[in-house]
Amino acid sequence: MVIKVFLASSSGSTAIKKKQQDVVGFLEALKVDYTQLDIACNEENRMWMRQNVPTEKKPTNGIPLPPQIFNEESYCGDYDTFFDAKEDNSVYEFLGLPPPPGSKEAEKAQIVENGTHAEETIADENVDESTEVPVEERNGNAHGAEEEEGEGGEEEEEVAEGETADDEATEGETAGDEAPAEEEEEEAVEETDEVTEDTRARAEEEEEQEQEEADEDREEEDLQSEEEEELRQLEEEEEDVEETQEEEAE
Repeated sequence: MVIKVFLASSSGSTAIKKKQQDVVGFLEALKVDYTQLDIACNEENRMWMRQNVPTEKKPTNGIPLPPQIFNEESYCGDYDTFFDAKEDNSVYEFLGLPPPPGSKEAEKAQIVENGTHAEETIADENVDESTEVPVEERNGNAHGAEEEEGEGGEEEEEVAEGETADDEATEGETAGDEAPAEEEEEEAVEETDEVTEDTRARAEEEEEQEQEEADEDREEEDLQSEEEEELRQLEEEEEDVEETQEEEAE
């Protein structure tokens, strides 16, 4: 089986070049045999790649971009699916190749296989346990079960009595805890009321101060208006005097 990696040697996209380098570099690191097929210089490679990528795996425009990976004629995936397989340590499964002994992927497969064997063994044991037991043994087990039930009943009564005592003690503790909690709530309410009264008093003081400042501002404005009125009257009087003087001079 030959892994085919379709690349574009003369791609102008930096992102595509980086993805191609990532795929090729990782395959070389794993020592996987692969073949590079250039779609930039070979139209036949380009057409084969486009025709053999499954329709559901193609982008919206219907033109798949490199790198695209195949195992012989079987489609493996593009860069995104390759990257996901690399992150999940399942590249050999992605490529359709058996993992080499000692690799993480081989160890994971071994764990899964061992888990399957263990489940089968447990199932076999359960089948053996369900084998029919003779009537005598069943009767003996029945008598033993009755005795155990009698002893279990006494133990259950003792446990129930102990639980009742514990419940009563817990209720007493709860009642003792509720009293301090109520006192704390009352204190908190009183503190809240005090804070509210202080806040209200401060608000009233601030309102009084603002009112006083507003009154002072109005008084200043009234004084200023009066001064302006006096100045205006003085100016008019001076003008009248000047006119009178001029008339007398004439």
